[in-house]
Amino acid sequence: MLKAEEQMELVILKKHGESIRSLSRSTGRSRNTVRRYLRGGDAAATRKPGPKRPEKLDPYKTYIIDRMAAASPDAIPASVLLREIQERGYDGGYSRVKQFVRGLVPAEAPEPVVRFETEPGQQMQADWATVGKGAGKLKVFIATLGWSRMAYVEFCDDEQVETLIACHERAFLAFGGVPKEVLYDNMKTVVLERNTYGRGAHRFHPGFLDYIKHAGALPRLCQPYRAQTKGKVERFIGYLKRSFWVPFVATQRQAGVLPDKHSANAAVARWLREVANARVHATTEEVPAERLIIEKPKLQDLAAAYRGRSARMALAVPERKHVIGYQHPLSVYDLLLAPCETPAEIQREGVIDASREVVA
Repeated sequence: MLKAEEQMELVILKKHGESIRSLSRSTGRSRNTVRRYLRGGDAAATRKPGPKRPEKLDPYKTYIIDRMAAASPDAIPASVLLREIQERGYDGGYSRVKQFVRGLVPAEAPEPVVRFETEPGQQMQADWATVGKGAGKLKVFIATLGWSRMAYVEFCDDEQVETLIACHERAFLAFGGVPKEVLYDNMKTVVLERNTYGRGAHRFHPGFLDYIKHAGALPRLCQPYRAQTKGKVERFIGYLKRSFWVPFVATQRQAGVLPDKHSANAAVARWLREVANARVHATTEEVPAERLIIEKPKLQDLAAAYRGRSARMALAVPERKHVIGYQHPLSVYDLLLAPCETPAEIQREGVIDASREVVA
């Protein structure tokens, strides 16, 4: 905006024959701006908004407001209100009615997240995720200790029960012990049917049930269709994809290499060690690897290597000597492959009562 002295100077120079172009050049203003000031100064340059144009919905707004107030705390759908005002003479469109009604309905407050914390050594949350597409698609096993937030990740080709058991073995080995319970959702390799024998008494997959009894952990099921009940591992899955998988795939592509589970596992082991488990966790405000030092003594001792009941498991177990994980020295795996001695106290019957469905 030009000062009063500058506006007066424009008028005087114009009277002395200066052109609009020269005035524009000397003031640094556009020619249109100079013209506006010459026509009326500041008042002409600042255009006042005109009166609001009436719209077809105006005569019916009070009716709609009264109807919505009468229905509160519920809301009448815009489609119903449209029919009602059409009976009263409204001949406008539905979109304007819907827009007006939307402004009358208060935005729903998000459902509060009740964070469920467990004691050290009490719980581990486990889940599968899928990354990649087509031939490059991989399954990812993720396990997170509830108290320390220490995480274990393993890329796999499938989600078969043998794969799930092997991932558990290596996760427990990575954590240095077994938690009292493990929380799952509706994995078919974990639970075949909920509440089969009464509320909270589920029919578990017999092969997996045999393993988890051997390991000494109790399987728990989160509430169905509520991913936030195992929110610790769910949030970690998103973090894993953003922080590790996307950059990893980009690096592989730049090198002209297709990602596979072997390269992914080698890379994720380093990422877990140097990034995920070494960062200050947003919730606990502590480092997971440091909290594991406190949680580890609370974990149960590792069971001997699982040999399995099924024919497929019996064939698969010896191959573990050649499929070594990426997160520990070979001597640690030798301990895991020691002769099986199953503690008597964890020889339970075929159905585990998991009546306490957990909200995390």
